[in-house]
Amino acid sequence: MDPSSLLQYLITGLTLGSTYGLTALGFTIIFNTTGVINFAQGEFVMLGGMMSVYFMHSLGFGEPAAVVLAVLGATMAGALVERLAIRPVRDCPAINLIIITIGVSIFIRGLAMLLWGKDTHVLEPFSGNQPIMFLGAAIMPQAIWVLVISLFLLGALKMFFSGTIHGKAMLACSFDSKAASLVGIGVQRMVLLSFMISALVGAVGGVILAPITMTSYDVGIMLGLKGFAACILGGLGNPFGAAAGGVILGVLESFGAGFVSSAYKDALAFVILLILLFVKPSGLFGLKDSKRV
Repeated sequence: MDPSSLLQYLITGLTLGSTYGLTALGFTIIFNTTGVINFAQGEFVMLGGMMSVYFMHSLGFGEPAAVVLAVLGATMAGALVERLAIRPVRDCPAINLIIITIGVSIFIRGLAMLLWGKDTHVLEPFSGNQPIMFLGAAIMPQAIWVLVISLFLLGALKMFFSGTIHGKAMLACSFDSKAASLVGIGVQRMVLLSFMISALVGAVGGVILAPITMTSYDVGIMLGLKGFAACILGGLGNPFGAAAGGVILGVLESFGAGFVSSAYKDALAFVILLILLFVKPSGLFGLKDSKRV
């Protein structure tokens, strides 16, 4: 295997892994605030791509406006999920809430199929299709957009959680929601905010990936599973561990497709995940003896 091919696999893996990392980040944000695994997270990724295509091709918006409107629309969808599906049953056991998120995922996917059909749709690349050659590997301009936007979003979230009052309030809720409530933090507002942020992050991932892999009503299933796998791989509850887990999963998947077969790339990624979890069940960046109280 020549070095240029290895570099090509690495670039492809980093591109896909960045999107998996953003999806995993959405899982972690909601888990830290509510203790719930939101299996509708993949549908927020789907909504970002599908709504961008709809606003651009059906309503005639320019691509920048269509992307912004799609991200805002998906963020509002996240808020509606929390208000209509999660908040009314917030006192139920976590397993009940997880099952509700699976139902929400099926509902959103069915609604998307009714609105936009079963066809696969293409979103135009942000800056053309002309590849950039680097050490024998071809880098698509959209791949650079994916990497840059993912890094920017990670940095923005880091600043939000460490430098803003709302970010610190969300972190307080993740440590102890009862204590946070006693000191005057609106826990329900923080839960709503966590759903909106996770939907925004997922929608951004869907928008930047759609020009590369295309999009349809059912892409959220596999992207959600990959994001959940990345979340577990990096360490459940660790936001930036989840993002790193996504990148690792994407790179492993890309090299697996290159060295084994693209037909088995999904299975190979999950097999490697299982092996790693047998060795370190808390994930690569999780605390070994950590426990939610």
